[in-house]
Order: sequence, then C-alpha cells, then structure tokens
Amino acid sequence: MDFKSLFRQKPIQSVLHDPDSSAHDSMNRTLTVRDLTFMGVAAVIGAGIFSTIGSAAFKGGPGVSLLFIITAVTCGFTALCYAEFAARVPVSGSAYTYSYVTFGEVIAWIIGWALILEYAIGNIVVAISWSAYFNNILQAIGIHLPAWLTIGYQSAVMEYQDALETGKAVEDLAYSLAPGISGFKFIINLPAFVIVVLVTCLVFIGIKESKKMANGMVMLKIAILILVAAIGVWYIFSEGTTSNWTPFLPNGMKGVLAGVSAVFFAYIGFDAISTTAEECKNPQRDLPRGMIYSLILCTVIYVVTTLVITGMVNYTEFENVTDPLAYVFEKINMKAVGFIVSVSAVVAATSVLLVFQLGQPRIWMSMSRDGLLPKRFSNIHPRYRTPSFATFVTGLLVGIPVLVIDDALVTDLTSIGTLFAFVLVCGGVLLLPARPKEVGKFHLPYINGKFIVPALVILLIVGASKRLGAAFSNIGNEGYQEVLFIVFVALALYIAVMSFLRNYSLIPVLGMLCCAYLMIEIPAKSWLVFFLWMGLGLIIYFLYGAKHSKLSQGASS
Repeated sequence: MDFKSLFRQKPIQSVLHDPDSSAHDSMNRTLTVRDLTFMGVAAVIGAGIFSTIGSAAFKGGPGVSLLFIITAVTCGFTALCYAEFAARVPVSGSAYTYSYVTFGEVIAWIIGWALILEYAIGNIVVAISWSAYFNNILQAIGIHLPAWLTIGYQSAVMEYQDALETGKAVEDLAYSLAPGISGFKFIINLPAFVIVVLVTCLVFIGIKESKKMANGMVMLKIAILILVAAIGVWYIFSEGTTSNWTPFLPNGMKGVLAGVSAVFFAYIGFDAISTTAEECKNPQRDLPRGMIYSLILCTVIYVVTTLVITGMVNYTEFENVTDPLAYVFEKINMKAVGFIVSVSAVVAATSVLLVFQLGQPRIWMSMSRDGLLPKRFSNIHPRYRTPSFATFVTGLLVGIPVLVIDDALVTDLTSIGTLFAFVLVCGGVLLLPARPKEVGKFHLPYINGKFIVPALVILLIVGASKRLGAAFSNIGNEGYQEVLFIVFVALALYIAVMSFLRNYSLIPVLGMLCCAYLMIEIPAKSWLVFFLWMGLGLIIYFLYGAKHSKLSQGASS
C-alpha cells in the first residue's frame, strides 16, 4: 500500500448513486422537518440539562448562561457546515461520509472511529444518568432495589475506596452489601442495562416507530421544562430572590469557562440527525433546517433554565449536585414538582438514548458499504428496513459496559471525540468545490475571511499574551494543558495565514477554531485515552479496512 492510497477520495456522485444504498436495500423515507427538529431536540435535551448543568453553575454562577450561548455559537458554525454537507451528500454516515469525499479514506476511517465515542460511548453516560433518576423515582414510590443492582462495579469500588480514605462509614455502601462470588463482588447497574436493551429493540423495529416515540418524549419534556421555567420565574420575583443573580460572574470568565466540558456535553447530539439522511423525505432541504432549528430551540431552553435555577437557589449550593432541577424544587419545599422533574429526566435521557442508538448503526452501515467493515454491518432487515446487525452490535457495545463502568471515565472522552469530528467537518467544507445556488437546497453563506480571520487571531494572541508568555518561559515544567494551548495558537496562526492567502470562508474557519479551543480545555489525561483509542482504530483499519476497501479494489481492478 502506497501513501497516496490512504487519502483516496470517494467522488460525491458515486456516494449519491451507490447501489448499496438503493433498490432492495433502501430504508423507509418518513422523516420531515418537524420530525428532524424533534429528533435533534431529543438528542440534545437530555442528561446535560438534568445533571451536568449543576456543576457548570457551581463553577460559573449565573454567568454560565453565557457559556451556553458561546457553545451554541460554536455548534452553530458546525451545524451550518453539517448543513452544507447534508445538502450536497444526502446519505447516511454523517461526518464519516463527509470526510470521505473531502479528506480521503484514512481520515474518514478516523472520523468514523471517533464518532463511536460520541454515539456509543456517549450513550453509556446517558444510560447511567437514566438509571440514577429512575432509581430515585422507584424510591419515591416505595420500591427499593438493592444498592449493588443500581451502580456500576467501577463506581462502587471508587466510592468504597474514597470512604476508606476519608474515614467515612462503609457498612451501607454498595460494595460492602454486594454478594460475593468466588471472592468477586457481584455489582451491576441493572436499570441502565435494561433501558439500553429496550431502546435497542425499538430502534431495531424501525424508524417510524422510533420517530413517534421520540416526538412524544420531546413534547412531554418541553412541556415540563416550560412548567419548571414558569414556576421558577414566579418564585424568583414573588419571593424576591433576584439577589442570587448578583454577582453574575462570581469567578469571572475563568469560572465560566471551567464548565466547558459539562456544557458542551449538554449539546452533543444535534448532529445525530445527519445520520438519518436516507430516511428523510427531502434530505437536501430538511436536514439543514432540522439541525439549525433544533440548535436554536435547545439554546433558548438551556439559557432560560440556567437563569431560573441560579435565581431560585444561590449558585454556591450546586456543589456535587447531580440532579439540579429536582434539587432546587426540593430546596423550596416543592417536592411534588421535584418528582415531576425526575420523571422528565428519565424521559429526556430515554430520548437521547433512542437517537444515539439510531445514529451509531447507520455510521457503521456506511463504513460497511465502503468495504471498511464486514458486509454484515450494512445488512438491512427484510421486514423492518433497518441495519439489523449493526443495531445489535451497538446494543452490545453500550449495554455491556453500563453494567460495570463509571460514567466520569467516559464523559470527557465523548466530548473530545465529538469535537474532533466537528473540526474535520468544518475543515472539509473548505475543500469542497464551489457550487451554484439551487432552489430548495441549503447553501452555506460565503463571507471572505481574508482579513477577518487574521485580525481575530491577533486579538486572541494579544488577549492571551500572559498565558502564552508563561507557557513558553516554563516550557520544560508546564503541564500538558499549556502545551495543548501552545499547539492551538500555532494552529490558529497557520489557519490565519492560509485564510489570508486563499480567501477561506469565515464560517467554517470559525467553527474549526472554536471547536479546537474547546478541545484543549478538556483534561490532558483524556487526550491520552483518546490517542490510544485512535491507535486501536488505525490498527483495525490497516488489518482489515485498507485491504477490503471498495476504492482499493476498484483501483486494483
């Protein structure tokens, strides 16, 4: 295999007329703009708003609402780039397919492998969050599952060891109460496993059934969030707790930005609907609209919710609070509303599970069609018209780890894998050939970044001069986090020069830079795991994908 073959590109026309995505292997086209918007909201409004929003509020105070806007703008740039690709390449595969037609095969494989972190690995976090809220509901109605059936083995061990180190009692902990089998503690997160099995079965049955379920859950959780906002606003102004909004930025912008990982995790999923292109009635028109509409709607919900909870309860009380929405109503003695919030959290997490379990099999299906994965991954069920084998494998990949794993270990990994895919999607748009505007199709607005991008990068360097100077003066003693910042500045300078020389479009460039910056704010230890994951993916590619690639076989024939 020569070096050039690694970057062989798949022509857009061959993607659009791939015989494997037509005829008897086609899927049902049933999704409209409304369905796609609801599906986007279903994917985004989930574990983030009901759990991670609390830790972000504690770090940044009421001003964390600004971070939701900043993150939304970043995702907005990316959404516009996804929309441009979706209008040109309306097939399943999302960022994987988009990278194949712009960067080439090996980059496409890397993206496809990274997307497993967003969809499959990310769903592990969502399933564990679902289990925690579901167990709270069971306890509220008098049903008490054994502690060792509601927590992962890793989480139980970490909880037990932490208690020992701090001198706390361990008698009532899950690890102490769990039955032993040959000296090994039997501890599993049973509710998380059960919900993954049920959702996988629903996804297996078909897109129409999944669409109806997702739409129903979205309407329910939006109604509950509106109720929460209405009661919260009434409470804030009737009880005079507006003083909780002062100071608005108690820890400055540094405190706000400390919540980047938690806030970005709350936005993961808006791109998942791009994997359903072959099930849309009019993908070139509806996919872009669905992504943008859902992103706008979710941002409004996030900002309002953040302001409401930080107005009802002082931000300092959200330390280690994993159920902030339910918590604030319990604090003001509205436990009935808190119970309703817990129910809506279960519904929200279920809808996220549903959309992500829909997305992952369709990416594998696209990779299989290209020969990079075994053909079984692209098999379409003769009755349900869904990628059956890929759906089953996705269920295993999510269902088995949720039994034992700790969610904190994979949250950052999910965010970094997603941001990596976003960077390449934005970069890929810069490599697309110009095309005339067509009626009924989305067209990314062109804004010349020749002077704007260099100016913004100069402002960035001036604004971060102290941090940059400290990083260079202590280069031998700096942590990996500051090394990542230096790499980001170097990347920004390179992109600024290229923008000046080649008149790059402003929107995709801003998308690349914003996503790259969010990546470097993720802890360095997660980068190490990410590189190990990517290394494993490349090993699989060279052992199987490179040899069985349809482009490779076509070239040799």
